[in-house]
This record gives sequence, C-alpha cells and structure tokens, in this order.
Amino acid sequence: MTAAAARDNRPSVSSVSDSLSLLARQFTTFFGVGLVSACAHFGVLIGLVELFDFKPVPATLAGYTAGGVLSYVLNRRITYASDRPHAEATWRFAVVAAIGLFLTWAFMALFIHLLGPAFYVPAQLVTTGIVLVWHFVAHKLWTFAHPAPAAKGEG
Repeated sequence: MTAAAARDNRPSVSSVSDSLSLLARQFTTFFGVGLVSACAHFGVLIGLVELFDFKPVPATLAGYTAGGVLSYVLNRRITYASDRPHAEATWRFAVVAAIGLFLTWAFMALFIHLLGPAFYVPAQLVTTGIVLVWHFVAHKLWTFAHPAPAAKGEG
C-alpha cells in the first residue's frame, strides 16, 4: 500500500471527533440511567438492612437485581437506542448482569470482610464504580451493539 493510499484509509479528524463526541454523550446518558438504577439498588439495599435486618451482601444482591431490571429498560431505549430484538438483547443483558452480580458479590464480600458491616454503604459506592465500567463496555460492545448485517445469500 502506498503512503497516499494509507492516508486515504485513515479516519478523518472530524470523524474521530464525532465518534468521541457520540461516545461521551452515550456514556453521560449511561451514567444518568445508572444513577436512577443505583437509587433503586441503594433503596432496596438500605431498606433491607435497616428495616428488615438483612445482612449487607444478600441485601445488595437484591438491590442489584432491582436496579438491573430498571437499567435494562432504560439503557435499551435511551442510552443505546438498540434495534437488537429483545430475544437477543435480553439474554445478552442477563449474561452481562450475571457477571456484574458476581463482581458485586465478590467486592462487597471483600470490603465487608475488610471494613466490617457498618461500612456497607461506602463499600457499595466503591463496588458500584467498579461494576459500572464493566457494564458500560460490555453493553456497548455486545448487549446492545447493532446486529451484524446478514451475509449475502443468508435469509
């Protein structure tokens, strides 16, 4: 490939800028949806611990589930505006959520072990930040990614 041909195949500065702008808007929307979902998660967590004497780790897993249902609905419609059929997106979301549930359990169990149950809210704040990165990347690249076009001759 000649140098001129290589230059012609590079993305333009404006297309890179547009892509970064779209990614920033998408992450901002994801973060906003995450705040709404986190309110549901923390509401269940704190309610179960304070009102019903649950231990923090099982309570956070129940909260994670409540926040996850809300997250699916809002992210599919708002953040990613996905046209992937529910039959595909739902099971993909469940796989990502299951890994997120495991990460939530592992980090909360570790933090509660190290810090004690009195620190369950700060432990959940740190855990939420860690799991947020996993969710954004996995949902963007896999769960809600636009389906690949069918190859010629298929369908």
